[in-house]
Order: sequence, then structure tokens, then C-alpha cells
Amino acid sequence: MSDQTLESCPLYHSRAILQIGDAVPDFVARTTQGELTFSSLRGHWVMLFAHPADFTPVCTSEFIALARAAPQFQALNCALVGLSVDSLPSHLAWVEAIRERFGVSIPFPIVEDPSMSIARAYGMLDTTAQSSVTVRAVYVIDPEGIVQAVTWYPPTVGRSVKELLRLLKALQQVAQEDVLTPEGWQPGEPVMYPAAQTQDAVAEAGPAWFMPVKPEKKG
Repeated sequence: MSDQTLESCPLYHSRAILQIGDAVPDFVARTTQGELTFSSLRGHWVMLFAHPADFTPVCTSEFIALARAAPQFQALNCALVGLSVDSLPSHLAWVEAIRERFGVSIPFPIVEDPSMSIARAYGMLDTTAQSSVTVRAVYVIDPEGIVQAVTWYPPTVGRSVKELLRLLKALQQVAQEDVLTPEGWQPGEPVMYPAAQTQDAVAEAGPAWFMPVKPEKKG
């Protein structure tokens, strides 16, 4: 996470989004679990996810799924942080309604951003909506505060929590071993190396030089 403020972030005055490799700007905000200084999460992986609005069907389904999967994220040293432009009272009422109606407690903080300062700095505002709302953006941030993955969904389509977990595990594997993960990779499955970059390396690798798989450990 960088030392820049929200207002000094270049995206604050544009419609761009944070890119992979960017340092995320710090912020201090009220949440359903008290005040949060975002940089206090350094040392953890963080999944910051925006939702369009409280008390909406798709958002409710996502938060129930995220709450149920929260122990799995915690086991991966990943903090979950929700955010929308709704107010803290709205967040609190929604969390309580989910608990009463579905018997699910939301164990992670939801940030209020009525001024849209955070959403603007992170590039999470839906510019196609008639009113100012956040899109279904997800930023996966590493322990150093660097964006490692970005997903962007329209308000009409819910995100897959299973895929977010898989993405997080793949990013952690890549960070740990400096390897590549193929399509649909799951922990325990073979990983890959970067393709050969010279003629000699291509000749040495053989016909599959462009798709080298790391040998599995035996025993």
C-alpha cells in the first residue's frame, strides 16, 4: 500500500481503474466493525470487493456465500473487506437483516463510502448507471499492498466465491514458487514454467517447449 492519499491518487480524477502491479492508496473509513485504516492490513492478502447496493438480491447472495467461505479465506491469510457507497446505517441494517432472515452473520467489515472518495480513487464507480453506484469490482492485494488481480462484473451478474478462492490460491502459489498455473488449476495439480525464450532453450525443451509442465514430486 502506498503513502498517497485518496485525493492524490491519479484515478481520483479519472475513470480508470487500478491495474495489476499498482500500489493501492491508503484510506481511513467507518465500517460495520469500527474504523478501518486500510494500511493496517499490510502483511495479509486482502480481497477488497465492491457491491452496487445494500438490500439487493445479487449482492445479498454474494455476501451470504462470502460469509460462509470466510474461514477458508482466513486460513489463506486473506482479509475480506466489502465496500459500497451506501451509508454505515444502511450497511448495519442490511447485515442484521441477513442475520435475521438467513441465519448468516457477516464476519468481515463493510466500508461506507457515501462521498465516493474511495470508489473514485480505486476506479470502482459504474459510469453506465443512472445513479452513482459501485460495480462488482474485486481487487486481490498482496501482503505488500500491490494489486495482483482485478475482476470486474456488471451489477446484473453475481461473482463466484469458489472462483475467487481458486484465484487467491493460484496467486499465492505463483508468489511462493515463481511458477505459472494453467487453466482451472487447483492446489496439488501440476504447475508450469515460462516458455523457452531462446533457440537453444527451445531445442533443449523439445516439441512442448511452449507449454513446459513442472514435474510432480514423487514420494
